[in-house]
Amino acid sequence: MSRIPGNILQNIFIFAALASISIRAANWPQFRGPQACGLDTNAAAPVKWDVEKGENVRWQASVPGLAHSSPIIWGERVYVTTAVRPGKSELKVGLYGDIKSAEDADSHQWRLLAFDKSSGKLLWDKPGYEGRPRTKRHPKSSHCSSTPATDGKHIVTIFGSEGLFCFDMDGKVIWKKDFGPMDSGYYVVPSAQWGFASSPVIYEDKVVVLCDVQTNSFLAVYNLADGKELWHTPRTDVPTWGTPTVARVGDQTEILVNGWHHTGAYDFVSGKEIWKLDGGGDIPVPTPIVGKELVYFTSGHGRFGPMRGIRLDAKGNITPEDVPITNSSIAWVQARKGNYMQTPILVGDQVFGCVDWGILTCFDARTGNINFSERIGSGSEGFTASPVSDGRHIYFTSEVGNVYVADVGTNFSIVSTNSLGETCMASPAVCDGTLYFRAREHLIAVGK
Repeated sequence: MSRIPGNILQNIFIFAALASISIRAANWPQFRGPQACGLDTNAAAPVKWDVEKGENVRWQASVPGLAHSSPIIWGERVYVTTAVRPGKSELKVGLYGDIKSAEDADSHQWRLLAFDKSSGKLLWDKPGYEGRPRTKRHPKSSHCSSTPATDGKHIVTIFGSEGLFCFDMDGKVIWKKDFGPMDSGYYVVPSAQWGFASSPVIYEDKVVVLCDVQTNSFLAVYNLADGKELWHTPRTDVPTWGTPTVARVGDQTEILVNGWHHTGAYDFVSGKEIWKLDGGGDIPVPTPIVGKELVYFTSGHGRFGPMRGIRLDAKGNITPEDVPITNSSIAWVQARKGNYMQTPILVGDQVFGCVDWGILTCFDARTGNINFSERIGSGSEGFTASPVSDGRHIYFTSEVGNVYVADVGTNFSIVSTNSLGETCMASPAVCDGTLYFRAREHLIAVGK
């Protein structure tokens, strides 16, 4: 009997482990799919494609406006949101440190679009709100960066400072809530407004909204049917851009949120704080991800920028004496290995995280030990979109539209690089072996 090479055998074991715990995503209902896991193992997605030649590209569809919201999928439809204004909005990608806001105070129209999943045909394009943006955005950001969420009966989305909107599945507005100007920007220079990005989450016929802004921050839950507020918990932290994650912990359902001074968990039913953690990166963007009885938090900006594995059963104030220190609730920490923009991904027994200048680090999910830390890309391109995986490979998309396909093993391997031909800031969706990339001007379905 011939011997199977170690790396192939390792990949077989990883995929078998994924299959055994039935990570499946029949739909892709929110930012990064179910529980923001970024994973659908139903079928293998292509590792190579050519957009110009149409190789392994199922379809392309034009999308107007400028938005960084990700596509979501339910049944046979793909939904995206966008903000449209006269002319073409400025978008400045790359690695730079300019904090000033973009100047585009023209009237915008925020819209919800539905496409046929098989053909890319535009089914409808419905307006949600029209007016001048209440706040400014960063030149790399957009006025429509929050990803919608759906339960198959409703679609909820945050149109920046224009509020929370609920549509039916044919694009009719059912209800909306006005939170007033949601000023998200640099806490050191409050006049530098960067745009709102936290996405809503639907769980058990309720909508979870995290709004960490310059003043009057809060976490709240609303009734999905009519928008009635069920509870509202004030928060005191700097502006954050991460989406909350809902997880079942024992007999309790918790809402997990990223932060700088207030990372933590809240009771889903009452809004009461369960645990709290102070310290880490001072501009929190990534979303918490759950697995292996841990929740993984990261924020790569600031002195430490940690990647941490925290036990789901944590209680009370779990803040250590210093960021690099663990305790009974913090299972592991890598103090200077966190992500700034991207939400990491858990595949098998490994957590993969990529920083905005392209250093990909693979952590052991249970111990935090580092298997490798290597560069992807040229070093001159930025990475904002979060990775997704089909359980066999992981897809990392750079801001200039290069997609790096990495092996899921503990040894660093980039198996291919593919170009989308456009800038890309939005995290893709993956469903049944097809990748859905929301690029600057097109929605691109990559599949065999």
